[in-house]
Amino acid sequence: MGGKKQEARQRVGSSGAVLLSPGQEGRETVSACVVCLAGMPSAHGPLPHAPTCAHRVRVPRSPLGAVPTTPPVPAGVWAVARDALPECRDTNSLWSPELGMSNCVGWGAKAAITCICLWPPQQPPGLQAAGGGRRSSEVNVLLWWEPFGRPQRMADCRRRYNITGCRLSADRSRYAEAQAVLFHHRDLALHGARGLPRGPPPRPPRQLWVWMNFESPSHSPGLQGLAGLFNWTMSYRRDSDVFVPYGYLYAPPAPRPFVLPRKTRLVAWVISNWNEEHARVRYYRQLKEHLAIDVYGARGLALAEGGVVETVSAYKFYLAFENSQHTDYITEKLWRNAFAASAVPVVLGPRRANYERFIPPDSFIHVDDFPSPRLLATYLKFLDKNKPSYRRYFAWRKKYEVHVTSFWDEHFCKVCEVVRAAGNQIKTVRNTYRSETFTVVHGST
Repeated sequence: MGGKKQEARQRVGSSGAVLLSPGQEGRETVSACVVCLAGMPSAHGPLPHAPTCAHRVRVPRSPLGAVPTTPPVPAGVWAVARDALPECRDTNSLWSPELGMSNCVGWGAKAAITCICLWPPQQPPGLQAAGGGRRSSEVNVLLWWEPFGRPQRMADCRRRYNITGCRLSADRSRYAEAQAVLFHHRDLALHGARGLPRGPPPRPPRQLWVWMNFESPSHSPGLQGLAGLFNWTMSYRRDSDVFVPYGYLYAPPAPRPFVLPRKTRLVAWVISNWNEEHARVRYYRQLKEHLAIDVYGARGLALAEGGVVETVSAYKFYLAFENSQHTDYITEKLWRNAFAASAVPVVLGPRRANYERFIPPDSFIHVDDFPSPRLLATYLKFLDKNKPSYRRYFAWRKKYEVHVTSFWDEHFCKVCEVVRAAGNQIKTVRNTYRSETFTVVHGST
């Protein structure tokens, strides 16, 4: 056993992980468990019931936050953790490369160490083995209100995301059989608590009610009075039970060469909700005094036939200005309008440190980096004339590619993953509304 532990430590070290005692925290790390198996089972064979050893580790956080950044683990490699492992109580994982997940940051060629699997609390791993009352072949998820009253074509989760056993529906007659019910906040605010299910039939005892919201607190009326109604939260915030960001970066096994589109213009901004009271409009009015900015949308030019990405791709910079400033509220303005269009984003939103939890620090320019809009304009003009300095903002493209989250099918399928992973775990959400954020406090029931 001692030899296997030593081998495990050596392999962990070679993968860049750092062994720490349980409970030791590191701001630049994420939690992980190393599981050592006695043998290397086949991906289709029986799973071992008792791992021979386990170590708690902290793995250095990548620039992508919770998104793994290494190639997938070879087929036939498994990692098992949960109740049998005291060191890994915070995991709930049965991991298989056959299911299309890539939640690992290291691996060994021999059975002594099978895999280092991440379980950050803000982003559960891929499809998991259900526990207790949810150990079934299907997960039924009911959408109580279709977002904004627009009919949704339910996604094929297996075809699009390799998530099997997911049954999505907006048919309320299936309420009693649903393991989870999704409630879109904007529609909840419109219909009020009277629009929630009241029975008959009565609410199943372990049914999960999921509060779903992807607007910022500044644009989410009716946040008060929701205490005790819901079991989970689903939003863009990393501390949500179901974390679905507007986008993320990922490292493909074989990154494609990045080719920067030809740039013929300087700065673009697309805006549909113009409000003179918004910080972004006030900042724009100061910035345009020192720099030419092409504005598209409600109060500007018409977009090209190909839409936002086609239009912005001709610009060197894009103003990814959020409509309000809140923790983790980083929307498609960054992921699609800037990154997908290969423009350098100039961001106005949460603090720089918050952005750096999701993207490399040299991939964007923050308005807070400059004491005034005039100095920001001076810097953008410098980059316009200095090609090597400008191209450094694309160095991250050698490793990462951009994923823009698809509304709403990706969100609904994600719920199936997390429901299956949760087993019999259930809790309630108590919420408090403060001017700067929506705070979620979890408590067991």
